[in-house]
Amino acid sequence: MQNYGVGAAAATAAAAPAVKRRTDSYEAAQHHPQSPESDEDYVNTRTLHRQAHLQSTPVAPVVPMPAVPTTADGPISVEGHVEQPEFSGPTSSASSYHEERMRRKLQFYFMNPIEKWQARRKFPYKFVVQIVKIFLVTMQLCLFAHSRYNHINYTGDNRFAFSHLFLRGWDSSREVESYPPAVGPFALYLKSEFYDTVQYAVNGYANVSRSIGPYDYPTHNNTMPALKLCLQNYREGTIFGFNESYIFDPHIDEVCESLPPNVTSIGVENYLRQRGVEVNFASLVSAQLTFKIKTVNFKANGGPLSAPDCFRFDIAILFNNRDHDGQMLLSLDAEATRLKCHGATDFISEANFDSMLRSVLNIFVLLTCALSFALCTRALWRAYLLRCTTVNFFRSHFGKDLSFDGRLEFVNFWYIMIIFNDILLIIGSALKEQIEGRYLVVDQWDTCSLFLGIGNLLVWFGVLRYLGFFKTYNVVILTLKKAAPKILRFLIAALLIYAGFVFCGWLILGPYHMKFRSLATTSECLFALINGDDMFATFATLSSKATWLWWFCQIYLYSFISLYIYVVLSLFIAVIMDAYDTIKAYYKDGFPTTDLKAFVGTRTAEDISSGVFMSDLDDFDQTSFVDIVRSICCCGCCRREQEPVQPNSGYTSLSSIMK
Repeated sequence: MQNYGVGAAAATAAAAPAVKRRTDSYEAAQHHPQSPESDEDYVNTRTLHRQAHLQSTPVAPVVPMPAVPTTADGPISVEGHVEQPEFSGPTSSASSYHEERMRRKLQFYFMNPIEKWQARRKFPYKFVVQIVKIFLVTMQLCLFAHSRYNHINYTGDNRFAFSHLFLRGWDSSREVESYPPAVGPFALYLKSEFYDTVQYAVNGYANVSRSIGPYDYPTHNNTMPALKLCLQNYREGTIFGFNESYIFDPHIDEVCESLPPNVTSIGVENYLRQRGVEVNFASLVSAQLTFKIKTVNFKANGGPLSAPDCFRFDIAILFNNRDHDGQMLLSLDAEATRLKCHGATDFISEANFDSMLRSVLNIFVLLTCALSFALCTRALWRAYLLRCTTVNFFRSHFGKDLSFDGRLEFVNFWYIMIIFNDILLIIGSALKEQIEGRYLVVDQWDTCSLFLGIGNLLVWFGVLRYLGFFKTYNVVILTLKKAAPKILRFLIAALLIYAGFVFCGWLILGPYHMKFRSLATTSECLFALINGDDMFATFATLSSKATWLWWFCQIYLYSFISLYIYVVLSLFIAVIMDAYDTIKAYYKDGFPTTDLKAFVGTRTAEDISSGVFMSDLDDFDQTSFVDIVRSICCCGCCRREQEPVQPNSGYTSLSSIMK
């Protein structure tokens, strides 16, 4: 291991405990000509000592090391044995003081919040903010999840009600999502069925007042408005099947016609004929019938303080004939838009209390996330400044650059994740306040739930950082961290084989197996087979149209299942177990050290509680917000212009870098 001491004194103190080495460094600094006689006097006159040191302390020249014969293992001494390399640097007592000061700064930086409290009584602000944020964000998410479930359930139930009112031939069995589907596609097969379905929807819209639901027309006097029927046709589409000929122009034209209330008596087919609109089913691509309905939701599950919501449903009945396979698919969609209600004033005044409480919670979440964002950003910036200081220190004292692993020690990825989830929670909380305050008329429930859900997920992930301070929990985190690169390389190789099976199965089995009809469903089916899900159904639902197809499916499925369950998954577990055994060996024999960790050394409980970190020598914590802004804006130019030129003393002042 490389020796990061100073001169002969460092080599003598290498075998001594860390506390003794620190004491020797302080004694060396106290015997400096400009130093006071005791530690207490020195701390009280710290500022005067710095000024006198810069003006009167002689510079210790860097003595070049004589050339020594070397081997592959290291330099050879006069006696013939291999010596460990040393970094040349200043050997004065001032250099010893600065080295100890830098070491103490780094030791304090790598402490956890509990150790920092024991060392300097530094209150763990970030830790407390994260704990408060977990409770507030989780409470906010629970309330929003309950409201969102009621909203989605309400709109879904209304969609089923509209299907019964306006879709001819709709059955309740289609409302239950089952796999495999219990019924076939909801479609039309005759030309007369198309006109009958449109007529059924117009009649249902004219008699909407007879429905159980509180549905009304979107007009001021509650009169039935006209419906809108839009037809999309190829510009030319005539088929002569008897002689295998056709006339075709792929450009699509759209024709829209309003269906007034008197269509209920005239009939849709006759009305379109009177308007000169002819439906050519050979060229018809799709048709859409649209109309609107207003309603009010009293929100029985919302509680006594929840105010009712007013909605407008934009209903669209879609006739899909794009495949031209004799089957026109039929579907209904209803998009809900929330409107501003004008209800009882007394109830609204009471319901405002519930809205106020939710707004207060949203504001607290916004403020907490903003504070967390500021603290973590500040911590990352200070870590960057300390890294710059450490790099310059290694260059001036040891004549070498800090290694990449050492530089990476200053990047706290936990803080980066916390900053990211703070941004998500701030955006989600702002959208939630807009939704609950009825400032938005568009449906943003899904967008808001996306931001709040991912943000809450990362908040709970952030708790692992504090569990990592305990050895038992830290083993899990270190195992995942150690195994991550190997798992990534392993997954790349496994995904290549997986992609081959997916494309092969989609191409060959797609037309004959319902689970392989698209690339996405093929991948989902194979992933389910890896986890042992629905194996027999996959084998049983294969079409027996051809013998060779049956044999191929058997070989294909058996080989895939055997390869991934018995080989790939076993290797995957072995990779993780190897990383776990490595971490256990590290705890037993010691973790690998970088040049930064070798310089910082180890700290004991006696070092932390000895009060050595209580002195005000750490000017890094004294960096003000104004200094940080000046550092960002000036990019170091302002500091270089304001600092006087100093002779090269082999040491870069921490104050000149940090302030």
